[in-house]
Amino acid sequence: MNVILLRFGELYLKGHNRNYFESTLIKNIKSMLEGEEYKLESTFGRYVISNYSQDKQNKIVEKLKKVFGLYSLSPAIEVNAEVDTIKNEVAKIECKGKTFKVFVKRADKSFPISSMDFAKDLGELILNNNKNSSVDLYKPQCEIHVDIRMNHKAYIFDNIIKCQGGLPLGCSGKGLLLLSGGIDSPVAGYLMAKRGLELEALHFHSYPYTSEQAKDKVIKLANLLTDYVGDIKLHIISFTRVQEEIHKRCKPEFMITIMRRIMMRVAECICEKYNLGAIVTGESLGQVASQTMQSMTVTGNVIKEKPIFRPCIAMDKEEIIEISRSINTYDTSILPYEDCCTVFLPKNPIIKPTIKQAENEEQYIDVDALVEECLEKEEIINIMRE
Repeated sequence: MNVILLRFGELYLKGHNRNYFESTLIKNIKSMLEGEEYKLESTFGRYVISNYSQDKQNKIVEKLKKVFGLYSLSPAIEVNAEVDTIKNEVAKIECKGKTFKVFVKRADKSFPISSMDFAKDLGELILNNNKNSSVDLYKPQCEIHVDIRMNHKAYIFDNIIKCQGGLPLGCSGKGLLLLSGGIDSPVAGYLMAKRGLELEALHFHSYPYTSEQAKDKVIKLANLLTDYVGDIKLHIISFTRVQEEIHKRCKPEFMITIMRRIMMRVAECICEKYNLGAIVTGESLGQVASQTMQSMTVTGNVIKEKPIFRPCIAMDKEEIIEISRSINTYDTSILPYEDCCTVFLPKNPIIKPTIKQAENEEQYIDVDALVEECLEKEEIINIMRE
């Protein structure tokens, strides 16, 4: 029988909480495969997908590769864990002149032959049926795996496909991603989702200084992220008046600092309103003026209760770009529609502000009123995974 064998990674470490993590993972697998016909079974450290249409296998594999918590998968043949039955199936394998190696994993210790001895027997069988092939124990061109499980079934496969790994989405709570439209913030959302954090997103736009295309770009980025993080509630905040007030009343070099402090205040208010447990940003240490240690200290200082997660903090730009390409957000992120952070951009922004300096500048604007005005104009777009 054709099946897909699923393996999970970190869940092995979860002790008494493992049932919670596994049930979350199973729920996410079912959500990802919604609309597909299949059967899902659990078998002592593995999941098995069966009873699906063979022409849907590639589609199902591509969907499962995006499920956080799954470490790897393999399309496989399931047979009864009997010596002759396994040998009969392995005898059908064609290596077509390639070098090969047989791996046997015997989770079921009641199986009558040791892993090493059975691998030798199967290797000899393959050699006899593939005269132009040879064994290579170090760098084989073809790997044949036989996984003998506790359910008295054996799974025969020649490919191990890497999945996302990490923790099942939702097992670490829910946070708010500040989604700017650049390269970094979608990557930050992806990385936190990989640690089990479910996401909503917040975007600030400054029409007419930023275009409707800039807003559409962020909606598209959120849509792309749904492939990995599921449905996203996108909160859109008009930030035009805030930036105009700061530009009019504060020193130019503090424009970005004060702007980001108000963004953080708005973000925490939205977290409180919608019961979100953390704020997620795409900041990378030293990348721009607003991402120095001093700047992040000053902007984070206004947050009263919520943690700020910065998963890109120690990554260089090339590392971030590599991930953005792998999750298919890069091409959208580099579209030439600028976000609100480029509006009224000073020539020489301060890179080492202090909390006292920022608080002095904020005396010239009504921070609370501006935050309240932002929240009153909140727009929500529910973006569903297709």
